[in-house]
Amino acid sequence: MQADLSPVIAATAQWLTRSFPAPGGAMATALCEVQARQAVTVAARLRYPTEMDAALVGLAGPGGSGRLDWVTGADVADGDEDWRTWVDEVVASWAVCLLADAGLAATAVDAVRGGGPAAEFRRLVSPDEGDRRAAVLLRHPDLVAPVAGLHRPALLSRLDPDTTLVG
Repeated sequence: MQADLSPVIAATAQWLTRSFPAPGGAMATALCEVQARQAVTVAARLRYPTEMDAALVGLAGPGGSGRLDWVTGADVADGDEDWRTWVDEVVASWAVCLLADAGLAATAVDAVRGGGPAAEFRRLVSPDEGDRRAAVLLRHPDLVAPVAGLHRPALLSRLDPDTTLVG
């Protein structure tokens, strides 16, 4: 993983878990965080595939969570804005697309891993029942639809550039 993407991955995963929290206790929260981080990592690698891309986002910044907060109706408290500047809207959108669609997640992991073993992303591509329960809100297609819909066509295009999107 490119170290330059670490702030984007951490902030975007945090935004996802705050927006779609795990029901239950500490174990559910930890499992939800792992799944969010795996999805965000794959999405970030797809969005910024080269060292140059990662360096540019490090210089320019990813844009922040403003529109995502608006779309989800988040109530942002004063003093809670600093980390939100590192949230990447496209990466968040792509990550929830991956979490809500196991087939799409597998395709994305194959793309970033070059077809290699996906054990690093097991909770994303092959969640067990405990994983599903922990991230029930984060993986629910209807609940994440407003965020997923923001950039889903771009994700599909990135994963299959020969496909022409209709509509």
